[in-house]
Amino acid sequence: MAEPVTGERTAWAHACGVEGPDGLSCLMAQTARGHRVLLASLLAEIDLYPGQDRALHALWDNGPQSQNALARILGIDVSTMTKMLQRLERSGFVSRSPSPANRRVSIVSTTPEGDALRPALDRVEAELLARMTRGLTPGQIGTLVSLLAVVRDNLCPEAASGADSCSC
Repeated sequence: MAEPVTGERTAWAHACGVEGPDGLSCLMAQTARGHRVLLASLLAEIDLYPGQDRALHALWDNGPQSQNALARILGIDVSTMTKMLQRLERSGFVSRSPSPANRRVSIVSTTPEGDALRPALDRVEAELLARMTRGLTPGQIGTLVSLLAVVRDNLCPEAASGADSCSC
């Protein structure tokens, strides 16, 4: 059973006006911000920025991709993808080469240095999950996942149909 909310933990809830009409929106915003700050901090330990982890996973899961295909997989703008790949390339984690079929298209691949990040990234993701779910039972985690999926689908109807506009 989760512990009751008391003392200092209620200060932020009070600041959000949990009882008021904006309480849920405020809590969602604080939660999303907290997730991003923690993720950024953990990724910085392995010389990555938020989003770069998703790009590496997409390459590991799908193999080499064109920049445009990778941007589609991640649900981000091609210009954002270009900047992200420039950083990853400067760090030595990915390489880009012309496509044999169309030399104007760049194919992105992970490098051995990028592939070597996989165990460290797995540890970062495990730590993030552990911190996010601290104090929750497995049943509560399952309920939270279900509820967040409903909220996401309400906010991003495209997500329910598999479209990318609200992808992580």
